Amino acid sequence: QVQLLESGGGSVQDGGSLRLSCTFSGDTYARYTMGWFRQVPGKEREGVASTYIGGDGYTFYSDSVKGRFTISGDSAKKTTYLQMNDLKSEDTAMYYCAAGWGILWGGYLTPRYYDSWGQGTQVTVLA
Repeated sequence: QVQLLESGGGSVQDGGSLRLSCTFSGDTYARYTMGWFRQVPGKEREGVASTYIGGDGYTFYSDSVKGRFTISGDSAKKTTYLQMNDLKSEDTAMYYCAAGWGILWGGYLTPRYYDSWGQGTQVTVLA
C-alpha cells in the first residue's frame, strides 16, 4: 500500500519561496505519476503540478502556477518536490501530494485519477 508523507509547508511573505517534499513508500516509485494538489475551504481540490516518474515528457502545470512552480522527483530518495517561487496570496492553501499508477492519460491534474494521498501541508502567503 502506497503511503505519502508531505513536509515543507509554512508561512512566507508575498514573493517568497518554499519547497514542499513528499516521501513515497510501499511500491515501485518509478511506476507512478506524482501530483501536487491544493485546496482552500469551500472550494474543490485543484491540480497544481504532476509528473510521471518513470519517463520524461509527462510533466504538467496548471496555468495559475506555470512559470513559478517546478515539480521534480528524486528516484533514489523516492521523494517528489514542489519548488514554489514568487508566491502570491492566492497560493495560500492546504497542499496535498498524490500518487496515481502509470501514465494518467488526460488526467494529470484531475484528483479522481489518483489513488493515494498524503495528509496535506499548509502553505500561507502573507501579503
